[in-house]
Amino acid sequence: MKKNLFLTVLSFGSLGFVSCTSDDDSNGGSTTPQLELFASSNTSGTITYTDLLASMPTARAFTTGSVDADGIYFDDDRDEVIIASRTNNRLEVYGNFRNTLLTPVTSLTMTASSTTGDFTNAREIAVDGSRVVVVQDQAEINGNVNKLFVYQRTSTGFTLEKTFTIGFKLWGIDIEDGNLYAVVDLTGDIAVFNSVFSKPTGALSPDKRVTIEGLTRTHGITYSDDDNTMILTDVGLATSATDGGIVVIENFNFVFSSTASGGTISLSNQKRIYGPNSLLGNPVDVSYDDETNKIYVAERLNGGGQVLSFAYPTTAQADATPLTVRLEPGVTGIYLRRD
Repeated sequence: MKKNLFLTVLSFGSLGFVSCTSDDDSNGGSTTPQLELFASSNTSGTITYTDLLASMPTARAFTTGSVDADGIYFDDDRDEVIIASRTNNRLEVYGNFRNTLLTPVTSLTMTASSTTGDFTNAREIAVDGSRVVVVQDQAEINGNVNKLFVYQRTSTGFTLEKTFTIGFKLWGIDIEDGNLYAVVDLTGDIAVFNSVFSKPTGALSPDKRVTIEGLTRTHGITYSDDDNTMILTDVGLATSATDGGIVVIENFNFVFSSTASGGTISLSNQKRIYGPNSLLGNPVDVSYDDETNKIYVAERLNGGGQVLSFAYPTTAQADATPLTVRLEPGVTGIYLRRD
């Protein structure tokens, strides 16, 4: 169905788009549809929440104990928001979230955390059941070591199950059926660690690593199982506000399995959004709604931070104008839950 394209520029306190990384939480047996967006920031000390099915969707900001966070997830069964705190170098849990939504309170209370200092320079989290995986990107403070930390969420906090040392810089991750897909930062590559939770602690090499032709520097990654579609973001040069992009790979399982390790996924297997009209400079995270076929991006550079939405690309490459733009200072991560 053809959709009218329009640009809506919104303030930090309002929202004018529908966005999604779908999640199948049970919502306690309720049949009421839900579409909810969560976002983290590395400058504001807040997370934001938006009920996208409200008659007038409005983003609410909640203060947390971390000025700098990178990675966010909402667990509906536990009614809690989980963030990776770069301020305190730990996972932080903010519980009783829906009760808080019913009040005028503008701050959240931390109800659990992992041990402080297990990791530093966190870049992303991914959740698979009760397991939470944290990316540690190399930095001087951690001896320039890239790691994955696997935690088990318990009734009182987190238990560190395993740590994996990775031989390349990390950023975005996504877990599908126990297989962990990871961005190889500073390159146009992605890698997969199959059955990652069964691997022993220690140095971990990917089962496959491939190059995405034409992609300069991967950052955001999300996979839609329903559509068998992988979506990646390209930040290009960190200082450029116009060279970022979105790469869509359809029929991903076949394309990826048909590409040898060390091989290249060609442009002919991609649909792309690039160009100055897209406002993509440093798109650091991405979500996808496979019901509305819209892509949502955390753009870190332009405007000091923006959440952008795009129509699903229908051509090999286009300089698409965003459907919507929302200012979000310091936005680092987005998570969208549909039920």
